[in-house]
Amino acid sequence: MTPTEFTPIASLVGGGMIGLASVLLMLAFGRIAGISGIAVRVLPPYLDSEALGRLAFVLGLVAAPLLWLVATGAMPVAHFAAGPVLLVAGGLLVGFGAVWGNGCTSGHGVCGLSRLSTRSLAAVATFMATAIATVFVMRHLI
Repeated sequence: MTPTEFTPIASLVGGGMIGLASVLLMLAFGRIAGISGIAVRVLPPYLDSEALGRLAFVLGLVAAPLLWLVATGAMPVAHFAAGPVLLVAGGLLVGFGAVWGNGCTSGHGVCGLSRLSTRSLAAVATFMATAIATVFVMRHLI
């Protein structure tokens, strides 16, 4: 079995920051903080008056490790138990799921559930069940 690191403080702070960013985006612009929807609309044909804000949001996601480096003096450590082929395949499947489900974990899980959306409830139940099954298979059967 692969051990999973227990990080309640970092998880609480990270979750709080995601929630705060979602609320601020909704208050300031009336937009849902669905990362896949924001990221896909950074490039054409979606260039409009809000493109710069979407680009700033995506750049903020990319800049986060650099801010961590400045604050702590060390880059965050990422551990990948899978090889590059499996990581690329997983990324493509997640991207396909986000497009097919018309949203991602942040859009459905954070924003949709807080708005009591039944569509988001179905999406979250589906991707959580899939994630649980995937972890079980990868850790206990393969």
